[in-house]
Amino acid sequence: MHKSLISAAAALALLLPPIARAQGAPQGPTIVPFPSTVLPLKHAPQPTVAAITAADLMTRLYIFADDSMQGREAGAMGNFKGTAYIAGEARKIGLVPAGDDGTYFQTVPLKERAVEAASRFTAGGAPLAFGKEWGVMAARSAMADDQPVLYGGTAGGPDMLPSARAAGKVVVYRLGPNTAALRSADGGAHPPAAVIVIGPAAFLGYFTQPSEFVDDGPPAAGAPLFFVTPEAAAKLFDAPLAGLEPGDAGRAVSYDVRVTVSPVPYPARNVVGIIPGSDPALRNEYVAIGAHNDHIGFNHTPVDHDSLRIFNHIVRPLGADSRTGQATAAQAAEVNRELAAWRAAHPGTARLDSIDNGADDDGSGTVTALEIAQKIASLDPRPRRSILFVWHVGEEKGLLGSTYFTDHPTVPRDSIVTQLNMDMVGRGDAWDMTGTTKDGAFMHGGSNLLYLVGSRRLSTELGNLVEQVNTDDHHGFVFNYAFDADGHPENVYCRSDHYEYARYGIPITFFTTGLHSDYHQVTDEPEYIDYQHMARIGNLIEDVAVHVADLDHRPVVDHPKPDPHGACQQ
Repeated sequence: MHKSLISAAAALALLLPPIARAQGAPQGPTIVPFPSTVLPLKHAPQPTVAAITAADLMTRLYIFADDSMQGREAGAMGNFKGTAYIAGEARKIGLVPAGDDGTYFQTVPLKERAVEAASRFTAGGAPLAFGKEWGVMAARSAMADDQPVLYGGTAGGPDMLPSARAAGKVVVYRLGPNTAALRSADGGAHPPAAVIVIGPAAFLGYFTQPSEFVDDGPPAAGAPLFFVTPEAAAKLFDAPLAGLEPGDAGRAVSYDVRVTVSPVPYPARNVVGIIPGSDPALRNEYVAIGAHNDHIGFNHTPVDHDSLRIFNHIVRPLGADSRTGQATAAQAAEVNRELAAWRAAHPGTARLDSIDNGADDDGSGTVTALEIAQKIASLDPRPRRSILFVWHVGEEKGLLGSTYFTDHPTVPRDSIVTQLNMDMVGRGDAWDMTGTTKDGAFMHGGSNLLYLVGSRRLSTELGNLVEQVNTDDHHGFVFNYAFDADGHPENVYCRSDHYEYARYGIPITFFTTGLHSDYHQVTDEPEYIDYQHMARIGNLIEDVAVHVADLDHRPVVDHPKPDPHGACQQ
């Protein structure tokens, strides 16, 4: 997801894997009993202090992840308000503005691309209904009449039609387990006229809703990618779908895809500030600390907050990344028992909820970065190198803000010696199922657990330094590198903002407490955060940053640098 201008086929390959996982049958292991909630729904802010404290983090997060921020979706009013809050705090702390034109803001040219409902698609002269039978991803408007159709087999399967045979035609693929193979469906030197993918109707919403992109180069190219339901796909061929062979001809299609492009309603902004270093010889080098300031917004279909939270904890313990969405009879009974007990213990507290507050994702990283900034700004002497803070926008839409910042840095790119990234550092208790190992074993959090990703992928020295700081300064964390395994199906190394720095050869470490049942849900709220644990993580990262900033050399890069414009694969 680290490229904003990608082909439609590549976009589908990037979009669908997590959705497909959510449809599978595997059930999780025994769920740790649902925890009681002791923190309030609202919290009165208190003055912050120089030290990184749980009380400060609580004050900041209850402001930043409040309902008034409307889920902080990039390009929307809530994110605009959220970035204004960050900049205001940066000013109070004393960070030097490092955005555009002497401000704290680097505006990312985010635009919205929408397919008009008047667009049409016909198969053998029979019109299909937009939004019910078909949808499309297209970078620009496209029109064609009576295009020849070929069946292309299963995407990523051994029967997938070679791209040379698809040149200039509309090729229809079944959706297979390896959707990444659709990257090759664009054909390279032999591009098809269009690609059609057959898949569940549940995916149609992703092909009819507007999408955002960064207008940062030449217009996007590539064939349109249509998505059709199995019922609609039957209209593309004379023979039943089950009996088709790759290369079989279908009925000619015509389409008129009308794409409109407009700026997002509110500016999408990275927030950038600097604590200058104390050493004249090193202050023009930077240790970067980052988090993302956006989340996924809100919806117009409120749900019962408590029942959803209990249901997800039992049935979908990884939230939006869970492999199942259906409760077994035993799970349903357990949900009912837990909900009845909750209602009895909390009478009159039922509430409808429609806002994805993003307290952990990534309110936790955002406010921890503010606390780290306040702590480092209070040091005397300050670190030798400068500390660069970047709160990235658009991570949830495909690492857009971090891609833009590293392509258009406000300090010389080669002056950044390390980047330390935080995304979801507010949870990780024993009742949180935090993810799976490479082999599919489920993992739970713990009081001293912290996941690290990428710390030795470019610089062995940086990875060793993080371990040394944790040990020598008695932070007491047990580091878990399960998410960092080569070939891990979650591809975590490529999924957050740190990779945009790593692609340019900048050593990184990604700190996270992992997933949980409130991930990308309206239940990700400040009342469920472990502030003491988060303060410990903040103190560790501050300590690591200062150690790197005080080195007499840059962390040594002793592993190959990736292609900054290539695809990331862990």
